[in-house]
Amino acid sequence: MDSTRAFIKDAKRVIIKVGTAVVTRSDGRLALGRIGSLCEQVKELNSRGIEVILVTSGAVGVGRQRLRYRKLVHSSFADLQKPQVELDGKACAAVGQSGLMALYESLFSQLDVASSQLLVTDNDFYNPEFRMQLCETVNSLLDLKVIPVFNENDAISTRKAPYEDSSGIFWDNDSLAGLLAMELKADLLILLSDVEGLYSGPPGEPHSKLIHTYVKERHQGEITFGDKSRVGRGGMTAKVKAAVLAAASGTPVVITSGFATDSIIKVLQGERVGTLFHQNASSWVVPNEVEARELAVSARECSRRLQNISAEERRKILLDIADALEANQRLIKIENDADVAAAQQSGYEKSLISRLTMKPGKISSLSKSIRILADMEDPIGRVLKRTELADGLVLEKTSCPLGVLLIVFESRPDALVQIASLAVRSGNGLLLKGGKEAMRSNAILHKLITGAIPDTVGKKLIGLITSRDEIPDLLKLDDVIDLVIPRGSNKLVSQIKASTKIPVLGHADGICHVYVDKSANMEMAKRIVMDAKTDYPAACNSMETLLLHKDLLKSGGINDLIVELRGEGVTLFGGPRANEELDIPLAQSFHHEYSSTACTVEIVDDVHAAIDHIHQYGSAHTDCIVTEDSEVAELFLHQVDSAGVFHNASTRFSDGARFGLGAEVGLSTSRIHARGPVGVDGLLTTRWLLRGNGQVVDGDKELVYTHKDLPL
Repeated sequence: MDSTRAFIKDAKRVIIKVGTAVVTRSDGRLALGRIGSLCEQVKELNSRGIEVILVTSGAVGVGRQRLRYRKLVHSSFADLQKPQVELDGKACAAVGQSGLMALYESLFSQLDVASSQLLVTDNDFYNPEFRMQLCETVNSLLDLKVIPVFNENDAISTRKAPYEDSSGIFWDNDSLAGLLAMELKADLLILLSDVEGLYSGPPGEPHSKLIHTYVKERHQGEITFGDKSRVGRGGMTAKVKAAVLAAASGTPVVITSGFATDSIIKVLQGERVGTLFHQNASSWVVPNEVEARELAVSARECSRRLQNISAEERRKILLDIADALEANQRLIKIENDADVAAAQQSGYEKSLISRLTMKPGKISSLSKSIRILADMEDPIGRVLKRTELADGLVLEKTSCPLGVLLIVFESRPDALVQIASLAVRSGNGLLLKGGKEAMRSNAILHKLITGAIPDTVGKKLIGLITSRDEIPDLLKLDDVIDLVIPRGSNKLVSQIKASTKIPVLGHADGICHVYVDKSANMEMAKRIVMDAKTDYPAACNSMETLLLHKDLLKSGGINDLIVELRGEGVTLFGGPRANEELDIPLAQSFHHEYSSTACTVEIVDDVHAAIDHIHQYGSAHTDCIVTEDSEVAELFLHQVDSAGVFHNASTRFSDGARFGLGAEVGLSTSRIHARGPVGVDGLLTTRWLLRGNGQVVDGDKELVYTHKDLPL
């Protein structure tokens, strides 16, 4: 929940205004699905004891569509050849109003909610007695849990063209909703639109960004409005004008999407959706809506400067980072201990606390990895391939940075160090968002790392995101951020994949298998299984499922393995066969990542059954076979479709440092771009450099292509 919107949860009286673009489709027909969703949300609020008043547009649009149809049906061919006169707006309103209200009545009745119709004109509000009577009527209806449904009575409005004129006490249903909010002393006004909220420019333009909290002093001169609504009177301009007036009079306003099925509920829960207008907004310390873009743009600019310095200068930055970390180990430990203590007090799971804790020797280990990375061959600008396209025309394929990376990670502060050092080595800009449980650890590590970056590059090369609220803004910056790498739970990865157009690299699950074949050396199998499960149970490359060949049941080797696992405190759960044969408690699911001292055991018929099981329940992370049969081993290595497939080696080797990558930014189970542990090479792309001496294509009439490979 956004802290600046916490007050919304206490709202008792809410006015919801739904626009023509929401209640009608592009062809003028009623949008039944959207209206149905609206009514369901109103029903939920009503059942919670929240008083809801509805202001609806759409009568003119619905009436126009109906009258056009009737006119078409009753017109001769000759009539249709004549110039068509635009239908009278008042007649459209009169015809459409009854149909619109009939639909609301029907839908609310299905939900066991009573509704009522109140048609008003701006002239009515000139009469103080009318205003008083209106308030009394609405209060009576709300006491009876009836939903008052307001609409401007365009059919008898005194204005010549009420759907175009913008004079009077109110001039459309947006301003009517704002007026009613003041008259009826509403706690909140929600203006539903066909877009998410107020943008800095027309929503379809790439640089237009959603404004979460409108501050008049900041935004009034910055906003560029697009075209008016396709069907209503004023579009976003009218909504903002109404919202500013209502907010100034004391009623907070949220403009949000009427196309989303749960936007009203989210607003009432205090979530950061749409644009909030509040009379005190200018005095709040609210998130700066352009900050996310500024962070990303700054990271890109700094990354370009990083690429332009020499390889030796980039190497020195890494060595300075390693020195800074080692020189401040005590300070890092103090901050990390504070995070761990807070996590323990908050009752976090042991696996999370394990990942959060920077154990003795961790900083030294990280610094060593950074120095190894610094001594590796400079990855930027390497010529990967040289081709002579034609005489005097040479093409080079070279390595270059991706650009700006956004890494969202949980728990592990050491990940920040690895990722930052990889970004520096690969010449990329970086935005980091760690979990709140590691806030102090991340802050001190970020400070030390950026302190080692010279001003010639800029400390904004690596930005640290401290607020969770900024993540949705960052995920929309597909024109600035080039790759998102989430490191954390299945839920985190899935949410990010569903929330962005930016390419996402990573893995949701780490369900790693060890298959012990009938020909396995059982002493070796024991060492591998114990290491894969107990060396670091919280790691994503830890064994989660142990598969055993059925013939091992006869040899007795399985019992020794089970005893040893239990002796090390590993809780075992069995598949159907292991449950029956070994009397192990039944596992709830094969597709489960424990991330703790627990694992699933199952019996399989042979290597083919093991491969099938891995493909059905695995996560394509890392899987291992223990066997002395080379043919069985090769079959497993070539048929298991995972990022890492091992023979007689622990799954714990699936790691960037152990692979000799220096460090890793994460592990990818996708099949595009990078797969397995992602080191420097996974953060690079390619650039084509073509050198010629005046050649032109000219329809390929004269140029003779040779396409000859040249030495590097």
